[in-house]
Parts: sequence; C-alpha cells; structure tokens
Amino acid sequence: MQIKPRVIAAAMFMLLSLQLSAQKKTTTRAVWTAQKAKTWYAQHQWLVGSDFIPSTAINQLEMWQADTFDPKTIDTELGYAQGIGMNVMRVFLHHLAWQEDPEGFKKRVDQYLTIANKHGIQTMFVFFDDCWNKVPKTGKQPEPKPGIHNSGWAQDPGQPASEDPANYPVLEKYVKDVLRRFGNDKRILLWDLYNEPGNSDKADKSMPLLKHTFEWAREVNITQPISAGIWNWAFETLNAYQVANSDIITYHDYAPEPDHLKTVQFLKMFGRPLICTEYMARPRNSLFSTVLPMLKKENVGAINWGFVSGKTNTIYAWDTPMPDGSEPKLWFHDIFHKDGTPYKADETALIKSLTNRTK
Repeated sequence: MQIKPRVIAAAMFMLLSLQLSAQKKTTTRAVWTAQKAKTWYAQHQWLVGSDFIPSTAINQLEMWQADTFDPKTIDTELGYAQGIGMNVMRVFLHHLAWQEDPEGFKKRVDQYLTIANKHGIQTMFVFFDDCWNKVPKTGKQPEPKPGIHNSGWAQDPGQPASEDPANYPVLEKYVKDVLRRFGNDKRILLWDLYNEPGNSDKADKSMPLLKHTFEWAREVNITQPISAGIWNWAFETLNAYQVANSDIITYHDYAPEPDHLKTVQFLKMFGRPLICTEYMARPRNSLFSTVLPMLKKENVGAINWGFVSGKTNTIYAWDTPMPDGSEPKLWFHDIFHKDGTPYKADETALIKSLTNRTK
C-alpha cells in the first residue's frame, strides 16, 4: 500500500470539516468526542480476535437462518478462540435472515452472544456489505465451489439493491429493530455499520446507503460506538465521511508490516482509538509474526480475517483459485483446522503469548 500522506490528509481534512458540519444538522446522536472514544477504549484490554463465521456456514445467511444456525459448532470454535486469548469477534449479519423471521433472528443473535460471552468474547456486528455475490437469496445456500475463495459469500443488501432507495425503508426498519434490541448489550463491543462500502465497482454509489445507515444508527439511543472501516485509499470521499462519522476509527490493511505501520501512524493523526478489522494474508506477507506485535505495540485492536477452515474456502487466495480443491501450500487466511489443530503452531503460540494466555 503506497500512501501519499500530504495529498490524502489535505483531501480528508477538507471533506471532514464539511461532513462534520453536515452531520450536526442531520443526526440526533452526536459523534463521540475523541476524549470519550479514548476513555471507552481504555476500559478494554487490548482487543484481539478474528472475523468469525462457523466452519459449517458458507455465508451470513447460512449462519443465521433457522434451519442452518449451528450453536454447537459456534460454541466449539469460539472455544478455540478463548484458548488462544482472543477476546473479540467480528460477525456479519444479513437483513434477509431478519426479514424472514425478525423475532427468531434476534433470538439466534442473543443465543450467539450468550455463547460468545461464556468464552469471554465480545462481538462486533456488521450490518451491510458490498463484497462478493451480488444477489443474496434466502433458503438453501449454494455448496462451496472447490478452491474458490468465498464462493458463496453474499452482499447485503446486494447489487444493484444497495443503490435503490425503494429498499431503504425495510433496511431502516432492520437496522433500528436490531439496535433497539441490542443497543445497550454489554456483550457487544461495537457496531460496524457497513463493510467495505464501494467494493464490487460501486465506488461512490454506496454513499447514499452509507449515510442513511449512520443516520439510522444515530437515531437509536445506543451505548456502544459505531464505525465503518476504511479499506481503499482511492475512495477519498467515502473515507472522509467514514472517519468523520465513526466514534472509533476502524480500517482494513493486508500490507506487510512496514506499510501497515505507516497506515497506523497516519490514522493516529485523527486522535481516536484504532481497530484493524481485517488483516493477515500470508502470501501477501501480512503475517501474525510481524503485524500482530506491531499492532500491540501501537495499542491498535487486531482482528484478522479467517478463523476455522471451512465452507468459506478462505484458505485459498482472492485471485488464485484452485479448481481441483487441493489444499494450497500456503493458506491465505484461517488459523485452525476444523478439529482445532492449528495450521501453524508457532502462530497460535505467538497469539497466546501476546494475549498473555500462556500465563
């Protein structure tokens, strides 16, 4: 990742001032002050975890639909996380699972939170997502395509659905219903409102839904912070809005440690706590061995993509399919085999050491 700090800083600060001025007129819950954000962050241990989906689910719908919700596997696999000292998981929701059965959906979310809490794990929930398959459908989900990374992952609300204002009323109802139910739940760390807005060639077409989602969230009186992570430095308008409206700054970075450190140093200019909500891609030299110690030193929360190898196929690289389904020589993401055996014992030993789990 090549960052041009002066160019980016100039654009972002200009847009930040405009967006901050606008949000004061349109929102009911103000963005946290930097001091409030720092006070909140200081109340937590160093945050370490993964983006989590049970190995038996190919996507968010398979995780949350009644027929395929799998609390036994969730319990087992969050036990693996507890065993290496992880204390937070980032988990994607899906509005279609809610739309089919709002009360059942919320009961399953509560059941998940009960399991996670038993293992000493808080949760960061994600509402919307611009990544991967464009047209999500309820019901039986597809089987994994051999050797294809995230072959069944589903956008939410989808494409072009995310750009159609006719969909906003049901999306607003979804966000507010979930936040009213869980917006003061201490088992929830933070609400990540929109994963990688602008992905899948949407760019600024995602801005209207992004803005609405922040507005809907601020209209509900919740106690947890809200955020939407920066992920593409080319999206200056989106990035500026996300930084201006996030209580805690979150971001994605799959670069090697020296470049990742530059990202951390740049984002610290905004004076707010940082949580990296995606990193760790071994062939790209984004590694636990180098990045995780740096994040701890910089007091940045560390949430890597991928936990237990399963139906998402994230041991395979984004752009390097293996249609024969054979195991890659070097896993792209993921930490554990399904039986709890670490992919690399030195990685789990390092995580345990850095989280003080060895003590």
